[in-house]
Amino acid sequence: MSRKTGYVFDDLFLRHTLGAEHPEAPVRLEAINLLLETTGLLHGLSPVTPTISDEIALQNIRRIHSGDHISSVKQAGITWKAALQAVKGVIQAADGIMEGRLDNAFCGVRPPGHHSHNNGAHYDGRNQGEGFCFFNNVAIAARYIQSHKGMENILIIDWDYHHGNGTEWSFYSDPTVFFFSTHILWGYPGSGFPDHKGEGKGEGYTLNIPLPDGAGDREILAVWNEQFIPYMEHIGFSPDFILVSAGFDSREEDYLGTFQITDEGFSQLTAIALELAEKYCGGRLLSVLEGGYNPKGLASAVHAHLKALVG
Repeated sequence: MSRKTGYVFDDLFLRHTLGAEHPEAPVRLEAINLLLETTGLLHGLSPVTPTISDEIALQNIRRIHSGDHISSVKQAGITWKAALQAVKGVIQAADGIMEGRLDNAFCGVRPPGHHSHNNGAHYDGRNQGEGFCFFNNVAIAARYIQSHKGMENILIIDWDYHHGNGTEWSFYSDPTVFFFSTHILWGYPGSGFPDHKGEGKGEGYTLNIPLPDGAGDREILAVWNEQFIPYMEHIGFSPDFILVSAGFDSREEDYLGTFQITDEGFSQLTAIALELAEKYCGGRLLSVLEGGYNPKGLASAVHAHLKALVG
């Protein structure tokens, strides 16, 4: 079965840079686009070009980020424009899925977002951001989706090598958003402990399962099939929409990660996520690029992910 899969991209994402030799570089997206073009897969995707207004994007950014945070990012020049454009892209892709024009979508955006929260001034004069992140694209998308009737419960899956501390922070006391993350425990940002399960009404709606150094397909698939899915069923969480923080620094041979997940592993994870989407929410699934710092490996993993999304 072939699905109509959206692909968010904009040339503005290539203009954002964190300096020479920085791993979060434009070549990441250039490598993805080159491989998608070379294999012909790009022509089977539905392009999504961000065109909504700055004000609509800012209205939705304010659902997650403080005024001080936004003002700080505004100082970052082209990075501000790219970060704003990334938010526009995830919003438009979500619209396309909710309105039935797309079955699912992948957002090839920069800068990434899952470390971003409101922990003081975000822009430090060197465009570094929090873990290379400026606005939390997935968290903003979740709140945007929830603003639509019938979209109350959101599942966020984060398979990045690094824990999505900004996303966890955004929903830690919220029972309408179930956040599930696999990650390395003792790397950046030093969060994501298994006993961090949410608080208040949100207790039990955060599931952190760290993986051991060198973990690969077998380990992460076992976590999904034997812990994550049974737990979600046990608490009776039924998502209306699924978001994926698709970080591919958990792939083998990544420059900043030590996991050994293969392209086939990502294909299988995507297939399981799609099965959950079909079971619970009419196939509504949106994935957003996070990490992945070996350009060749990143492109290969994204290609496998997109092939699975298309079916």
